[in-house]
Amino acid sequence: MKKTAIVFLFSALALSCGKKEKERELLWEENFDGSELNESVWNFELGNGCPNICGWGNNERQVYTKDNHRLENGNLIITAKKINDSTYTSTRLTTKGNKEFKYGYIEAKAKIPSGQGIWPAFWMLGSNIDQVGWPMAGEIDILEYVGKEPHMAFTSLHTQDSHGNTINTKKTEIKNIEEGFHTYAINWTENFIEFFIDGNSVYKFEPKDKTTEVWPYNQPFYFLVNVAIGGNFGGPEVDDSIFPQEFIIDYIRVYSN
Repeated sequence: MKKTAIVFLFSALALSCGKKEKERELLWEENFDGSELNESVWNFELGNGCPNICGWGNNERQVYTKDNHRLENGNLIITAKKINDSTYTSTRLTTKGNKEFKYGYIEAKAKIPSGQGIWPAFWMLGSNIDQVGWPMAGEIDILEYVGKEPHMAFTSLHTQDSHGNTINTKKTEIKNIEEGFHTYAINWTENFIEFFIDGNSVYKFEPKDKTTEVWPYNQPFYFLVNVAIGGNFGGPEVDDSIFPQEFIIDYIRVYSN
């Protein structure tokens, strides 16, 4: 290829990339600066889920507290702990009623905990969940990891059509997922949701039939960040020698499509 052609090609690519980046507007970001969470954005969900959904609906072992997290060096750190023979503690946060979004490119940068029984997640629920219940409200699991399956990331959707079961899902092998930080993202439009890990597309859900039962994703959703322990998905076995374990979130960002 001639030099002039090469220069033209790279110039065109640069213009294209620059245009794409410019069009994707940053709508909201959480960088976890400061020493305390902004409670006008973040809610704590506390306890063991009882009496409404004991075990948080999945027979999980942890009790959620306000004491299992901290902000440090611009990171949110959730620490899962074993307190005694029968008690595990962790933290679960939501933006329900405070920060809810409909469509966009949504990304978090995080370092996951590991070990048998650990179950960190970055996910979303439909804002109408109090009115219609789960799974009619819909669920978007941008990241789930279970320590019993090392080197695997789960990206899933739950809908009424599947009765909440994870039929719309993808398990992706990432050899170094337990090492360092990685990015977990979705591009959510009115027609599809596409999942990305470290910028690479891993799964796309684009149903033709968009009834409410199949596609509850035409309404605002809110964020959840938590570390569960054991349960139907994360367990049932738990290796007590792994504790404490830390889920570290550097940032969460929401861009326009």
